[in-house]
Amino acid sequence: MDKAWKRWLVPDKTGKRFGRPRFKKLGKLRSLSFSRVNHPKAAIKFDGKQISISRFGTIPVIVHRAIPDGFVIKTATITKKADGYYVSFSLEDKSIPSLITTDNIKTAVGIDVGLKEFLTTNTGETVPVPNFYRKAQSNLARKQGQADRKEIGSNNWKKAQNRIAKLHQHIARQREDFHVHYCS
Repeated sequence: MDKAWKRWLVPDKTGKRFGRPRFKKLGKLRSLSFSRVNHPKAAIKFDGKQISISRFGTIPVIVHRAIPDGFVIKTATITKKADGYYVSFSLEDKSIPSLITTDNIKTAVGIDVGLKEFLTTNTGETVPVPNFYRKAQSNLARKQGQADRKEIGSNNWKKAQNRIAKLHQHIARQREDFHVHYCS
């Protein structure tokens, strides 16, 4: 605590002062990052089926995508979302892919991204804007009204807030799936 106050009040060698110390509110921090994984001194280890964290113990995980051969796990981030906890790994690959020269490219597609249509190709094909948020607005308004009638901080209020968060997460995932489908 003393270090935090001194960093705020007394500038360092370069004359820079740091922000005022503040309490970390409950629910404010949603992610926790680990700078190294599977290292002898690392706080987190992953063996393919479970994560071992020095302070929390062993946690079984559902592996969404297998880690390819030759890739090394560098960092891990544990994130709390509306429907549970997720672990994201950043991987390093030492191999360098070969580049394709422009002479070897046989086909190309021109795409125009717009406001009225999501995209238009050079062949005339158009993809309409899906408006996932607009379609979910009435459902979202109903859930927000239900949460508004609860006493702030109560367990029922927390449940209602979680329902709202899950709907927002659903909308975000719909957008992501749409972009993966049309943009890849």
